[in-house]
Amino acid sequence: MSRKSDDPVVAALARYDSATVQNAAIVVRGYVPEYHDYTGPGMRCQLPDLGVRVGYAATSEWAPLHEQPRRADVNAYHDAIAYAKLKPVIAVLRDVDAPAGRGAIFGDGMAYRHRALGCVGAVVDGSVRDVEGIRAANCGLWACGRVPGHGPFSLVAFGEPVMVAGLLVRPGDILVCDADGVTRIPPEIAPDVARVCAEVRRKEGRARRYFSAPRFTPAKWEAWKRGAV
Repeated sequence: MSRKSDDPVVAALARYDSATVQNAAIVVRGYVPEYHDYTGPGMRCQLPDLGVRVGYAATSEWAPLHEQPRRADVNAYHDAIAYAKLKPVIAVLRDVDAPAGRGAIFGDGMAYRHRALGCVGAVVDGSVRDVEGIRAANCGLWACGRVPGHGPFSLVAFGEPVMVAGLLVRPGDILVCDADGVTRIPPEIAPDVARVCAEVRRKEGRARRYFSAPRFTPAKWEAWKRGAV
């Protein structure tokens, strides 16, 4: 399990799954395009047993196969995580090499370093390796694929918006990550979303109890449609 967060909003959201959070966000701000809302099916939870991870996005772009003419300072990238004002952090990495996904851009060595600097998980639009080592580091992991290696490895940029599995993530966005994928919550509405999550769960629980009653009858269904229960 992840360590408890000192951030009250993050701690509140971490009590819920990504689908409940997405439902609550709809109540708070209505529907938005899916690329502002949640990841597509290409993003897979690699370590579902580690549970829900919630944190503030720290974004970066990587090239694992070919030398790059433009490279960013890796130490500056890690400094941005270590000294981030908003913790915990979810590292969001995008493979910008060609072909994307052919080399790994996150592994166990990176996982241990990221955890030490304040990350609770990594969301990777690309491939990863050393997954069992990442589990040992207690780093939540979401990725589009797995491969055993990489070539010359370059950090291209960090701190800019990135598109990961159909979701546009900006630095500082709150990400709720679990077995279903990743839901994005803008920080300015996060307290309201956390509050509404409890209402969503109560409503869903009531429906589950009603429809799981013994000897459910058509009369009960008609009563439900009329709003009489």
